[in-house]
Amino acid sequence: MVIYVHQEYIININYLSRFQYIQVVHQSFSSLHTDMGIPHFLAIPYPILGHMNPLLQFCEVLGKYNCKITFLSSDENYKKLIKSSASGGQESHVKLVSLPDGVDPEDDRKDQSKVILTTTNTMRAKLPKLIEDINAVDSGNNNISCIIVTKNMGWALELAHQLGIKGALFWPASATSLASFNSIQALIDAGFLDSETGLPIKTREIQLSSNLPLMEAAAMPWYCVDNAFFFLHMKQEMQKVNLGEWWLCNTTLDLEAGAFSTSPKLLPVGPLMAISDRNISSLWEEDKTCLEWLDQQQPQSVIYVSFGSMVSTKPNQFKELALALDLLNRPFIWVVRKDNGYEVGNAYPDEFKGKQGKIVSWAPQKKILSHPATACFISHCGWNSTIEGVYNGVPFLCWPFCSDQLMNKTYICDVWKVGLGFDMDQNGLISKGEIKNKVEQLLEDEQIKGRSCKLMEMLIKNKAEGDKNLNKFVNWAKE
Repeated sequence: MVIYVHQEYIININYLSRFQYIQVVHQSFSSLHTDMGIPHFLAIPYPILGHMNPLLQFCEVLGKYNCKITFLSSDENYKKLIKSSASGGQESHVKLVSLPDGVDPEDDRKDQSKVILTTTNTMRAKLPKLIEDINAVDSGNNNISCIIVTKNMGWALELAHQLGIKGALFWPASATSLASFNSIQALIDAGFLDSETGLPIKTREIQLSSNLPLMEAAAMPWYCVDNAFFFLHMKQEMQKVNLGEWWLCNTTLDLEAGAFSTSPKLLPVGPLMAISDRNISSLWEEDKTCLEWLDQQQPQSVIYVSFGSMVSTKPNQFKELALALDLLNRPFIWVVRKDNGYEVGNAYPDEFKGKQGKIVSWAPQKKILSHPATACFISHCGWNSTIEGVYNGVPFLCWPFCSDQLMNKTYICDVWKVGLGFDMDQNGLISKGEIKNKVEQLLEDEQIKGRSCKLMEMLIKNKAEGDKNLNKFVNWAKE
């Protein structure tokens, strides 16, 4: 059974020629300095890497539009950002400030329910005074005019609303995942979801609107380890983020066309990585020696493996992946993170040789994916990684773990058709043989390679639309 959640919101697009389009964008950008004042944005990300990095990148882009940006982080992350900005080369457009997030040093920051609750309770009480102090620096001449938050920080939009400050959401995942969260109440009202747990009452496929793909119930992004807490939190969170006038997404209209029919608030401002490479480098130290190693490899020969900043494989699955990389007998870069100074709790199998590859604790991912030696990307399908892979025309081997990653896999494999998924065995493992076979199948599939190149070209062409929408957003903030 298919459920249609949203009626269509009709988007009018002015189809200008490419030359006219660029002219219009250029003229609008040129007028930013003269027609209105300078907007002052206060950016507040949820304190994890997958939210901070994309919002920092967006802030650097806003800085090039003659905007003033203050970036609020937790005290812990502030120290890392200061260190990173000092070694980042060019001067950043972003001013860094911090507040405590209430998470004790001995607490596990992977416990997302605890981090959400403590961050909300601690930062909310201190934010009004911080805003007052920031505004006082310029004697009221350039007060904060708009607060931008990521997911889990909707309380700051509530506060902005109370203070009479404009608010916007910067969504660090896909527009489709945002549309799905915004559909929670409709799905409950339709009798599809349990209102307390978010679990499906009946097993069926979901279609959030008539021009979005069919998805299994298990692909909805609220399914994670602490399902009940996260589902109820996101029910409340969506009420708060609806106070934001714009929902900004690092995506394009062509990439997720159906999602933009679900709400007039959604505004595609991507691909951001095509517009600016921010001057504050990664919070985690990147092992750049892998780039020198990559320069020595043959074109389209290297398998890149990374599961992002949050998820980890279990020991038996880690072993299968290691042995599969040996079996493939191809060059590889494998990111095996260090968390809190310790190796992630996985031991390499005794028989693992790894002679063909390069293992690093953190990698300059954009540079790896744009390198001509990179052949494919074994990915957890987080949205930042998905956009970076698509933008560089790299085919995917999809290994999603939870949240929006399952939805992104649906797009990669079934909608865009630029990747393959892995199948688990009867023990719930992705075996070394399955990994080897799927990688070889992907690397021999010229159709997938061709579609990957075409999708890359489309995303690059979409840059003009992203520029236009950024202008629209900046001009709105100036009003």
